[in-house]
Amino acid sequence: MDFYTNIERRIDKDVRKMDTQLVWARDPTEGYIQCRITEIGAKDFEVTPVDRKFAKRTCHIDDIFSSCEGPQDHDDNCELMLLNEATFLDNLKVRYYKDKIYTYVANILIAVNPYREINDLYSSVTIKQYNGRSLGELPPHVFAIADKAIRDMRVLKCSQSIIVSGESGAGKTESTKYLLKYLCHSHDSAGPIEQKILDANPILEAFGNAKTTRNNNSSRFGKFIEVHYDAKCQVVGGYISHYLLEKSRICTQSSEERNYHVFYMLLAGAPQQLRDKLGLGKPDDYRYLSGCTQYFANAKTEQLIPTAQKSKDYQQKGALRDPIIDDYNHFQNLDKALSRLGLSDVNKLEIYSLVAAVLHLGNISFEEIPDDARGGCQVSEASEDSLTITCRLLGVDPTELRQALVSRVMQSKGGGFKGTVIMVPLKIYEASNARDALAKAIYSRLFDRIVALINQSIPFKASNFYIGVLDIAGFEYFTVNSFEQFCINYCNEKLQKFFNDNILKNEQELYKREGLNVPEISFTDNQDIIDLIESKSNGIYTLLDEESKLPKPSASHFTTEVHKAWCNHFRLGLPRSSRLKAHRILRDEEGFLVRHFAGGVCYNTEQFIEKNNDALHASLEGLVQECENPLLKTLFPSGSTSPRGKLNFISVGSKFKTQLAELMEKLEKNGTNFIRCIKPNSKMVDKEFEGGLALAQLKCSGTISVLELMEHGYPSRVPFGDLYNMYKSYLPPELVKLPARTFCEAMLHSLNLSSKDFKFGITKVFFRPGKFVEFDRILRSDPENLLAIVTKVKKWLIRSRWVKTILGAACAIRLKNRIKYRNKCILVMQRMVRGHLARKHHRPRYQGIAKINKIRLNAQKTIEIATGLKNGREVIINEVNDIYRQIEDAIKSIKENEKITSREIDSLHTVVMANMNKVTVDLNSKLKEQQQAEEQERLRKIQEALEAERRAREEEERKKQEEEENKRLKAEMEARRKAEELKRLKQEEEDRRAALALQAQLEKEAQDDAKYRQQLEQERRDHELALRLANESNGQVEDSPPVIRKSENVRAQQQALGKQKYDLSKWKYSELRDAINTSCDIELLEACRQEFHRRLKVYHAWKAKNRKRTTMDENERAPKSVMEAATKAPPLIQPKHEITTAQHRYFRIPFMRANAPENTKRGLWYAHFDGQWIARQMELHADKPPILLIAGIDDMQMCELSLEETGLTRKRGAEILEIEFNREWEKNGGKPYKNLGSQIL
Repeated sequence: MDFYTNIERRIDKDVRKMDTQLVWARDPTEGYIQCRITEIGAKDFEVTPVDRKFAKRTCHIDDIFSSCEGPQDHDDNCELMLLNEATFLDNLKVRYYKDKIYTYVANILIAVNPYREINDLYSSVTIKQYNGRSLGELPPHVFAIADKAIRDMRVLKCSQSIIVSGESGAGKTESTKYLLKYLCHSHDSAGPIEQKILDANPILEAFGNAKTTRNNNSSRFGKFIEVHYDAKCQVVGGYISHYLLEKSRICTQSSEERNYHVFYMLLAGAPQQLRDKLGLGKPDDYRYLSGCTQYFANAKTEQLIPTAQKSKDYQQKGALRDPIIDDYNHFQNLDKALSRLGLSDVNKLEIYSLVAAVLHLGNISFEEIPDDARGGCQVSEASEDSLTITCRLLGVDPTELRQALVSRVMQSKGGGFKGTVIMVPLKIYEASNARDALAKAIYSRLFDRIVALINQSIPFKASNFYIGVLDIAGFEYFTVNSFEQFCINYCNEKLQKFFNDNILKNEQELYKREGLNVPEISFTDNQDIIDLIESKSNGIYTLLDEESKLPKPSASHFTTEVHKAWCNHFRLGLPRSSRLKAHRILRDEEGFLVRHFAGGVCYNTEQFIEKNNDALHASLEGLVQECENPLLKTLFPSGSTSPRGKLNFISVGSKFKTQLAELMEKLEKNGTNFIRCIKPNSKMVDKEFEGGLALAQLKCSGTISVLELMEHGYPSRVPFGDLYNMYKSYLPPELVKLPARTFCEAMLHSLNLSSKDFKFGITKVFFRPGKFVEFDRILRSDPENLLAIVTKVKKWLIRSRWVKTILGAACAIRLKNRIKYRNKCILVMQRMVRGHLARKHHRPRYQGIAKINKIRLNAQKTIEIATGLKNGREVIINEVNDIYRQIEDAIKSIKENEKITSREIDSLHTVVMANMNKVTVDLNSKLKEQQQAEEQERLRKIQEALEAERRAREEEERKKQEEEENKRLKAEMEARRKAEELKRLKQEEEDRRAALALQAQLEKEAQDDAKYRQQLEQERRDHELALRLANESNGQVEDSPPVIRKSENVRAQQQALGKQKYDLSKWKYSELRDAINTSCDIELLEACRQEFHRRLKVYHAWKAKNRKRTTMDENERAPKSVMEAATKAPPLIQPKHEITTAQHRYFRIPFMRANAPENTKRGLWYAHFDGQWIARQMELHADKPPILLIAGIDDMQMCELSLEETGLTRKRGAEILEIEFNREWEKNGGKPYKNLGSQIL
């Protein structure tokens, strides 16, 4: 009964130890939730959430991370005690609810959209606070990144770029706005140039932003805004490059989305006189505003909008609310901004007229001509008013516009100088497409013109450097994805590749070049996706252009060619492989699925060809070129058309690729700063944080990989010369004379900065996150403090030189003492050799003298005996005295004759001994008669003495035999070790050829495993993306069958091959421990021990991976050499060890804990292995109490490795005898070992 009670107590103790470990476990909704480990399974851990609303779950080890104690709130995520994606997400969440929306990951800013205004966050006072302050000196802010870009430009003499990235609705546009605000206001109030740069934002937002289902102010184009500076770092001008305006939005929108803001601003905020002049009504009146027809307004501006301008939905549902957007007020701001750009009222009217013309053009509809056999169409009667207004606003003749919309001019190759002109009537859908193409062309060229006007208003004659802010549409995915989404996502792939190369790849290469020992971080390279899209031979863009040049291009043929060219590419799939059911209904020739870095997106290719070619047909282009509207005539200049023909056209995709290549070239030449915008929830409401959504964005942006790199990395670095020049003006003359590297070493070592916070490379000094701020703040402090620093530097220089001198002198003294010591050793060796030779020469003489002197003792005893005689006493005494004389003569002759031989000495001894024996015989005969009884007593005593002497000799002989037996056992152990070593070497020699093939196979498996993990991660992203899209569109996600991890497959194969009798994968940790202690089945017992220790290895590996950065290996379970031997062991399948043949073996090796203080004496580590697994473990240290551990009680603190893995059998002198181990074990309070398994058996 006591035995089983002890087992239960041990199991409860193990569970309690695991229960104290607070961890983060993966959750699909929250991202991660706090749990406690309650069970170690075969493949997964069972965890119990701390919050009772979550159910107990089983998670894979890769989805569990250690948790910090208590809530975390750090400005820089690199300051977290435990650096992993779970603590990173928790820190973001905690700060988000405190209105701290900005956080750093080293030099990268994470911005979480608050969806509301935060007081004084972007005020002029805040701008002044961040002016000239180093990164990390103040709380994280978008202003800090802008100031860093200015300082880097000034110090490094290099243009800078700030890349603002994130999903739609993450806050990129607002971040860009505040960046520009800081760049233009950082040193003084904005001047005329700065104000015009700032005015560009409301203009661009009006014409290029729109409401989508995910963002009320979504940028539907990309822009790169350059703020140019002169040599004095004063703003001298700017330049804006724009990319890929979404033209399809001009004609169609979904029910919850709006067209571009400018249309609604014009309807809601324009004066009545202007609306009458443009013939504008309410949004319901226009086909191009058929999506959402509500205005953005607040309670005040809602009253200012005329009722006649309000749509039916607006009157029923009310205005749309947004803290930033207001259509009525924004029109007033737009009008003022255009005026500040230098546009007159006439110029502004021309712009408004073209915007209104687009709306009226969309209302032109078509109907069939009943009597036309050619199938032509005509403008419907209901559209005549719209046609008239459109012609008036565009300055064209109504008849010509009507004719150009319903027919197309073709020119034959023969028939005259230029060929015969043929008028081809258009069908209704063709006329509608021509109308929409004209509207898109007018609006897109108007947008180009507005950007050109902005650039003309902010010119620069001489620019030394510039700071560019990139704001481009984030990764997009909808239920229906077309050419616009394809181009946008391709751009995001390129930017992600740039981020990977600039931050992850180049950073690690720099660490290698500078000799910094930083672990290598793996990341997913998306170059294969970029090749899939832009490859010159068979990329999707290339195939699309080739299809567009065919006489009769077809979307289905193009899609088929794409699938054919990339049939075996992992990144490209069929629509039916999508997780979203809405995509599975597409046929193979109707679309394709691309697995982007952020997730899989299914593209519908129906309109790819049309959208890739946005050229107008000749009738419409000629019409607008000859119009009377001066602005429209400027947008479509005559004589600028390129040669017509499908082989000569420049596609939209080709233009975008060229623009993107130019942009990437700029970014690569500039210094780069990153702002990662995060969308906290999909409802676009404040104070709500969806952890799963935020985690997906962080992973897709590569920020998690950066966090892993920055755990060991040094994000701030400065060349020695630049650092010296940076502070040269602050230094006194005595420090200015120092070489640059010496200056850096002196300053950093004298400012009490921890050596862990910086590291010297070959050409640069590197700083840990936020530590350069301390250095910069100290050096820029007041003169008195600087004087103290100079004093410290002088002391450090003197001390360093003194230390070098002392070390040199100490080395010389140590060398002198070593020479003296060697001379002394030589003298001792000489003395010992001379003594040995003398002893060898004189040994026969002094041994002979010793043997003869022994006869003297016998003679003395004879005299003592003779004194008891009554008769013949004098005769015996005289004979003995004669023996004495013979002894003296023999000794004298030996001493005087140095050349006497051993044989002569033996003859002298024989003569004296014979005489002594004769005297002894005489004495015995005399005593035999006189004192027989007394002699018998005396002989008895002598016999006892001899017996005691014999027993002493026997005891000495026994001890000697015991020592010899121990020596023999140790020799056998050493011989066994050597035999095992020879066997191992022989085996290695035999496997030498197979090892190369095995290594190649392992490398291939590692590559396959890495690829497989990437695919698993991609599958997870695809699934999360599909879930988010399904939630938005009320769709359904079709779950694919669960993917078995590769490690599980391998284990299943090994079990099948090994024909294992027991499947222990579902056994609990406690059940395994119970079976080990109680089972009588030998095979089950061995299987349980192997599975038990395998789980211990997995658990300890997880703990080592997730340990705190500030602690060392405080839970070392074995010496470092033992653990390293296990990691270096070749990945070979170990032979199965039967428990029936298991041996008890004992080992002892030196041991010192990793966190032990310096000058600590080494301890000893003892281990008792019962077969392949450890049974007892003991640590002995001079200054600490002994640590005794027993299997079954202290498994979590004991070595989990098998005997073969430890390499102890290969260490010479490590194995000891059982008696030696037990002597130390019992000496330190250990109880005798009892094998529970043998007791049960």
